[in-house]
Amino acid sequence: MLGPHPFHAVGEKYIAAVDGAADCQPILLPVPREPFSGVDDYLEEIFALCDGIFLTGSHSNVHPDNYGGTPPREGVLSDRQRDALTLDLIRASVERAVPLFAVCRGFQEMNVAFGGTLHQHIHEEPSDPGYAPRMDHRENKEDPLAIQYGPAHEVMFTEGSFFEKLLGTRKIVVNSLHGQGIARKADRLIAEGRAIDGTIEAVTVEGAKSFALGVQWHPEWEYWNNPDSQKLFRAFGDAVRQAVAVNA
Repeated sequence: MLGPHPFHAVGEKYIAAVDGAADCQPILLPVPREPFSGVDDYLEEIFALCDGIFLTGSHSNVHPDNYGGTPPREGVLSDRQRDALTLDLIRASVERAVPLFAVCRGFQEMNVAFGGTLHQHIHEEPSDPGYAPRMDHRENKEDPLAIQYGPAHEVMFTEGSFFEKLLGTRKIVVNSLHGQGIARKADRLIAEGRAIDGTIEAVTVEGAKSFALGVQWHPEWEYWNNPDSQKLFRAFGDAVRQAVAVNA
């Protein structure tokens, strides 16, 4: 809501990264009104228009009804209209080999789309066995944006993973601005990167025939100052262009 009116909106930082780092033309997709019964037709229109799918972060969270979770606490934002589109869109993108890149909420949507669950307040959860104590992955909203999106913690990638090969390293430092996170990982997802407390931070889709990955952090933020972010978006853009060439 912006004032008394509902809006369909995308943060400019995401648009800038798709344009400037992936070198792709951003197209903003409105989400359908509820109830929504024509998802298959809408997906056909999307894939006729778009060569790749980028799922952004959001102020809202995936509604827990989608993964059998407890009702959200008062004040926690949800967006059932987005859920009604993105969960089907994720599965369809992978099935059709349409390049897919997801960050933050989009990362969590990927897990839910393939049958996983989420921690609604991950900082309140115990750490995973064998890992350091659970960190608070949320930002301090009173800090300047440069601090909120500043370096927060390391992510370690598994040896031989797609992320290690793409980024040329097994460890990077990322920002952290999320209150939710993966609880039960979907069987279809491969956890390729974790924080020191065991929180899953990077995934790929097992058996995907095209680029299909998600990250919990925000690589779109000032991507021009971050070589790792540039590599992620450039790889997404290259996958989109390759898919277009194959289907030409």
